[in-house]
Amino acid sequence: MLDIRRIRTDLDGVVADLARKGVPPAEVSAVHELDVRQREVAARRDEVRRRVKGLSAEVARLHRDGQPDATDALRAESRNLGDEEARLAGETDALAAEIRELLLGIPNTPHPDAPSGADERDNPVLRVSGYDPDGYGEHQRVPHWTTGEALGILDLERAVKISGSMFTMLRGAGATLSRALCQLALDRNADVHEEIRPPSLVTTATLTAAGQLPKFADDAYAIGRDDLWCIPTSEVPLTSLAAGEVLPAAELPMRFMAYSPCYRREAGSAGRDTRGLLRTHEFDKVEILAYATPEQAPPLLNDMVDRVETLVAALGLAYRVIEICTGDQGQGHHRSFDVEVYAPGCDQWLEVSSVSWFSDYQARRAAIRYRPDGAKGNELVHTLNGSALAVPRVWAAIVETHRRPDGTVAVPEPLWPYMRGIEVIGGA
Repeated sequence: MLDIRRIRTDLDGVVADLARKGVPPAEVSAVHELDVRQREVAARRDEVRRRVKGLSAEVARLHRDGQPDATDALRAESRNLGDEEARLAGETDALAAEIRELLLGIPNTPHPDAPSGADERDNPVLRVSGYDPDGYGEHQRVPHWTTGEALGILDLERAVKISGSMFTMLRGAGATLSRALCQLALDRNADVHEEIRPPSLVTTATLTAAGQLPKFADDAYAIGRDDLWCIPTSEVPLTSLAAGEVLPAAELPMRFMAYSPCYRREAGSAGRDTRGLLRTHEFDKVEILAYATPEQAPPLLNDMVDRVETLVAALGLAYRVIEICTGDQGQGHHRSFDVEVYAPGCDQWLEVSSVSWFSDYQARRAAIRYRPDGAKGNELVHTLNGSALAVPRVWAAIVETHRRPDGTVAVPEPLWPYMRGIEVIGGA
């Protein structure tokens, strides 16, 4: 959520920044106009409140002086002003609630260095590694759903029977491969990240703090009777670990990682990349997240991207890194990078990680602060997060990239310690 003080003091600057994300000026101007009105009403409320206190003091003085009959008119005025104060207080609170509701829907401002653009077609490719379009054999040009079915490691038909469309089920070595990927991602990031196993169900307040609500309500699974939501990513509970707290500056940066199942309704995705594991309602993912000072955030962002690159490279996958342009950035993103792997069977670049810096946008919603050394007041932390490894598309790229001419799949060596001795899926 944006700082209302910034809108108050630099309206033109905020409008210009958000124009890079395609936000109409009227959205920010509406907040500014309500803020002006709210402060006017609050000032009038405070003025009336002071008058009521003054009248109360005058009534008390008259009683002390033995003039109780002289207080009748003052009491009547006080009662009328009390009613006025209550009305103004109610209007002030209503305006504040309306301002907050509008602010929840306004995106974060982009970093000055984020590339300008209208949509994903304007995202610049920063680097490509390991990709040779002519270097793949015909045996690698087989979609993972075909190979998965042939090897008995992907059972889409029974998944749909059990749960409906866009649910998947891994079996045998396919399920082992999925678990191995998660454990590898956790082990590779355990050097500086504390492992957390957060709840998979969270409150509305928790989902709002991460920026998922109200904008993405249609993409989330809700349990209405309990005011709980299935998490779309463990970023959501990790973001709120320190909600409402003041952290010592000496403890920053604080870095966490979590494995969790993720649940997404994928509203509006019918018929779009829904074959196999490319887009599913439930999947496993390892997330990394950090609380930081503004100065610590940029190098942490680079470190997170580097960790994802190193991991996908170790799995023998071709990949590329893309910086997300302003028009394609997410609601809370200040600066963001995607890592995509190439899947030769699908002949597609598949996003497997989005690494983002949110500045203080999430922390303002969740009230996560730190106390700078030597400072009297508190400051909002900056949050960053990234997918260390999202299973479905990495799984798909491995099955396609490492498929051998005989139809078996070679398991990348970094996964061997987690595969119960399986080095080739489908081998004798």
